[in-house]
Amino acid sequence: MANLPNSVIETLKSQVRGSVLLPDDPGYDEARQLWNAMIDRRPAGIVRCAGVADVMLAVTEARNNDLRVSVRGGGHNIAGTAISDDSLMIDLSSMKSVHINPDTRRAYVEPGASLGDFDHEAQAFGLATSLGINSTTGVAGLTLGGGFGWLTRKYGLAIDNLISAEIITADAKRVRASVDENTDLFWAIRGGGGNFGIVTMFEFQLHPVGPEILAGLIVYPLEQAESVLSQYRSFVETIHEDLNVWVVLRQAPPLPFLPETVHGKNVVVLPLFFNGDIEQGMSLIKPLKNFGDFYGEHIGPMPFSEWQKAFDPLLTPGARNYWKSHNFTELSDDAIATAIEYSGRLPSPQCETFIGLLGGKANSIASDVTAYSARDVQFVVNMHARWESSEEDQACIGWAREFFAKIEPFAAGSVYVNFMTEEEAERIPAAYGNNQKRLEEIKKRYDPTNFFRGNQNIKPSE
Repeated sequence: MANLPNSVIETLKSQVRGSVLLPDDPGYDEARQLWNAMIDRRPAGIVRCAGVADVMLAVTEARNNDLRVSVRGGGHNIAGTAISDDSLMIDLSSMKSVHINPDTRRAYVEPGASLGDFDHEAQAFGLATSLGINSTTGVAGLTLGGGFGWLTRKYGLAIDNLISAEIITADAKRVRASVDENTDLFWAIRGGGGNFGIVTMFEFQLHPVGPEILAGLIVYPLEQAESVLSQYRSFVETIHEDLNVWVVLRQAPPLPFLPETVHGKNVVVLPLFFNGDIEQGMSLIKPLKNFGDFYGEHIGPMPFSEWQKAFDPLLTPGARNYWKSHNFTELSDDAIATAIEYSGRLPSPQCETFIGLLGGKANSIASDVTAYSARDVQFVVNMHARWESSEEDQACIGWAREFFAKIEPFAAGSVYVNFMTEEEAERIPAAYGNNQKRLEEIKKRYDPTNFFRGNQNIKPSE
């Protein structure tokens, strides 16, 4: 294992406001753990940054000493890009500030903040923006890759609500990027991931949401999946923009509203969300209850921040995870049949197929307005393999890969960069489409040596 040069250790330890952890230090092993337990890497050192000055110093020392770096925000990325062996990990997880200006409806968010941190502050004023569906997800990584969730149909992607960002570039300079400043960089970070620098502050547009919304689950037997999914496909074609309905195919967890005889059975779950008048929402979702004979349903008013935590128990850290994913412009009969087939033979009780619905505002923006280009996508289908023991690796990874290959002919050909595993570098052009060349040119301008390469890497143009 490589060691940091003594001069670097001395400089960092004497000058950072945060802390520096080396492999023999207490807390090192805890600091290198990520959400996905399959990622087990040992950096040469970890700089736990307390502020922007620490980030600038860490970048300077790494660049001057030709050190490989990785950047950790929430540590939730499936590919584990937050950490690499023998590198200097720039850990932003202590930078969690979220400041809300309710008068201007703006949020100022540091890169270590989670969705839970964000919602806690924003919902105090009945405000939110378009982020994800799991409160432990990091705001930074989710946003830089695009970011979609329950509010996407009404308010677009996370990047469509990004007003500005403060970024530390590869030369350790702080720059501000917006529609008026460093516009090419602002374009690139809206979907281009961490390729162009380290964002130390995000400024978001906020919207009135909740604090009470309508949400819940309807659970159908997998045996009715063909009928349920066909009706779902028709239902969402004309769905109200304040309503969003996803699909999860998995084994039924021990939810209190389900009979015990259903626990562990293969099911189709329709998670639904409506931001608006509760009575109107109840009327809009009525057809969903008539797709078949459901096992159970639990729908009602609840705080938005609580709904954002609803899936946390199924996505706790410490399990082994492997994803494969495709974008779809439509769910064909063949795509539905394939999803049902593989969801009927899950290799572990925690594996699942989820279908996220986009459309609406996210599709009303041209494909070249941001680096994220897949503006025609209606559905993102994720084959989520999740299990506990390394002895199950082959079966679970094999299931996801086989499922991925079988459904590929019916997919759009593009991919959501945040759902890509570390082995999928060849799919990077599929994530950016016609925007790839411009991204490579901007990369050359801001990071010509590819200093920030611990990611789904966009190489500088030649």
